[in-house]
Amino acid sequence: MKLLLTSAGISNMSIHNTLIELLGKPIAEANALFIPTAIYAIAGGASIAQKVICGSLGDPFCQLGWKSLGILELTALPSIKQELWVPMLQETDALLVGGGDCQYLCYWMQQSGLAGLLPSLLHKMVYVGLSAGSMIMTRFGTTYGNHILPAESDKSLGLVDFAIHPHLDHEWFPKNSLANIEKLAATIPVPSYAIDDQTAIKVTDGTIEVISEGHWKLFNP
Repeated sequence: MKLLLTSAGISNMSIHNTLIELLGKPIAEANALFIPTAIYAIAGGASIAQKVICGSLGDPFCQLGWKSLGILELTALPSIKQELWVPMLQETDALLVGGGDCQYLCYWMQQSGLAGLLPSLLHKMVYVGLSAGSMIMTRFGTTYGNHILPAESDKSLGLVDFAIHPHLDHEWFPKNSLANIEKLAATIPVPSYAIDDQTAIKVTDGTIEVISEGHWKLFNP
């Protein structure tokens, strides 16, 4: 399993070099698919998705010079035969999963069937998460509540045994102070990583490494 779980994307050279290391090839030789689904559960989501794809909002993610970049919309997959989209995933080097609402993203990961395929795909493919796209792989997720889903819907997939709290001390997220995250981490029965937008977590076959040019803190349960 090869994961690069970021707070805000490929925000510095340390994270950029780690991505290349995980790919095992230059980005210009790698094919990528972007999943924007999570952002639709947030006000203005369609506009935000367009800006992330074009690279006009936030740190580089889609516009890194990929050999090819496609869009994979999870809400469409249940109505499409798997033989039309599974082979495309099998040929993809990097799956870019954008931010937004964890619960909404998790629901459509499961409904589309992608969640069940991920463990086998991630032996070759690199999973690159941004914010909620990172949190969904862990044991803890959040929800903005701007969706109509069954109340018992999961907020994360639990493929790694820790929690991520992104956007540490970001001016857009005043509740994401270290003190507030420490209180939240105390309620979670797994290790919690508070990471700022210059930090990412690399996971390779169970080995965890923090990649950072910024600030982060690990809270143990």
